[in-house]
Amino acid sequence: MRLLKLSVPFLLCVISFYGCGSKKEVKTDEIIPVKIVEIKKEQFEKTINVSGAFTTDDETYLSFKTGGIIKSVFINEGDPVKKDQLLALLELNEIQSHVSQAESAYEKAKRDFNRVENLYKDSAATLGQMQDAKTGLDVAIENLNIAKYNLKHSEIRAVSDGYVLKKFANEGQLVGSGSPVLMTNGASRGNWLLKAGISDYEWAVVKIGYKALVQSDVDPSKDIEAFVLRKSEGVDPNTGTFSVDLKITGRPEKIASGLFGKAKIFRKDNYDIWKVPYQSVLDGDGNTGYVFTTNDKKTASKVKVNIFDLDKDNVFVNKGLENSKYLIVTGSAYLDDGSQINIDKSSQ
Repeated sequence: MRLLKLSVPFLLCVISFYGCGSKKEVKTDEIIPVKIVEIKKEQFEKTINVSGAFTTDDETYLSFKTGGIIKSVFINEGDPVKKDQLLALLELNEIQSHVSQAESAYEKAKRDFNRVENLYKDSAATLGQMQDAKTGLDVAIENLNIAKYNLKHSEIRAVSDGYVLKKFANEGQLVGSGSPVLMTNGASRGNWLLKAGISDYEWAVVKIGYKALVQSDVDPSKDIEAFVLRKSEGVDPNTGTFSVDLKITGRPEKIASGLFGKAKIFRKDNYDIWKVPYQSVLDGDGNTGYVFTTNDKKTASKVKVNIFDLDKDNVFVNKGLENSKYLIVTGSAYLDDGSQINIDKSSQ
């Protein structure tokens, strides 16, 4: 199901609706009680919550080079494996026959070449005949190499230390060349990822290298350190969302492939912003809005600001408050530009 993300313009329309709707008529000489906070810049940081499934970066489908009947499968799903460990084997009668035929063809081609070479030395054979015999020998050598290669890959061995995730075939089953028989991973090497779905908006703002904290359903009380390893280049047709891979850098315990997990991605960029409470922003229009500020604590000034981003509690402003000292956080709906204000003592 496609994830939805409310856009900045949409939320500003909501801000504008409520701000304008709550505007009260006041007398121009009325002193409005307000609360203020000092305006301070801070480094932009925002948390993005995502969820997904644990996997590894080296899940591998293992298959036989040639087709045939499976003679033995030596492991089961969930079993640990060591690199180069024999996992499965085909019936070798037919493949051994191909090797024997290739060996016989090679021996014959070798004899033919030696005979023609000697005749050529005695001027009893032409250069072309010797070259043809040499070509026949070369072809026989290559056919023998192919037969031996197929014999070697009529067994499946583990490519790394890890675990068997899936078993697709059993003993006695006829499989084709390249058909998956087993799926393994390198979990013992700690190559864990959390593959999570993200919305269009989140995909656009998340950058490779952002830090994250991951939790598993098995142990939700423990945070595992991670970072954004990569982002998808397109939408997953099965889920309708983009995806992001979080590389686990901590030492996870009780994690298995396919286990559900969730994470907080910390969006932290190298620039400063002002964090403004929602209730202080009025008349949102596109990526702009208005706030009331004061420098002398006596008079309110209406200031246009540029909205950079939002979260559930705050509006992030990156332009417009450079010359302002204090932000009016309550009472804004009763103010006009130049209104006289009275500062609530509790906000100073």
